[in-house]
Amino acid sequence: MKRFGWTLAVVAVVVLAAGSLAQQAPRKPASPAGTAAAQVGGKYVAVQGGQRYQDGKWIEVTYGRPILRGRQNIFGSGEEYGKTVSGGAPVWRTGANQTTRLRTEVALVFDGKTLPAGEYSVFVELKENAWTLIFSNWPAQEKYDPKNKEALWGSYGYTPDKDVLRVPMKVGALPFLMDQFTIAFIDMAGDSGQLAMMWEKTIATASFKAES
Repeated sequence: MKRFGWTLAVVAVVVLAAGSLAQQAPRKPASPAGTAAAQVGGKYVAVQGGQRYQDGKWIEVTYGRPILRGRQNIFGSGEEYGKTVSGGAPVWRTGANQTTRLRTEVALVFDGKTLPAGEYSVFVELKENAWTLIFSNWPAQEKYDPKNKEALWGSYGYTPDKDVLRVPMKVGALPFLMDQFTIAFIDMAGDSGQLAMMWEKTIATASFKAES
């Protein structure tokens, strides 16, 4: 009986320890945070032992990265196009959770129009085969506060009066399936490139050039 009692005691300790560890383990977000970054306008110079890139200006996007998790036709079609991902908001937050933000140390020219250096909220107006990229002066909430009407959580409460620039995007099909929503800088060449958004089988791009 003593031996049996000790066995039960050991099992109880193991179970309690496992439960404690489970409670302490951080919960992973359903849509992890992501970052896309590029540096433009700089040059490599010779230094002792190699080369160094200097005088470059940073462009950075921070956003939430939702995952398909088996969902199909995420953007929909026809009159329903974009409604699922927008979740009832007037435009898409281009990701999940907090409002997507772009920070640029240099003015960028999109479609002949200039976006001054600074920090902006990023949205997309979704129409089938016709996306419009929006850079806005709407501030972003750090934590969701429904009483705060001066800043946005995602794109809920968005109005176009604070738009700084609207840019048509080129929408196409990917040759593979992108499970997690991804923003990236592609085809970078010196001071120009494309801002790309990819999810499921869709890719949308907007070309830009940094002002010298």
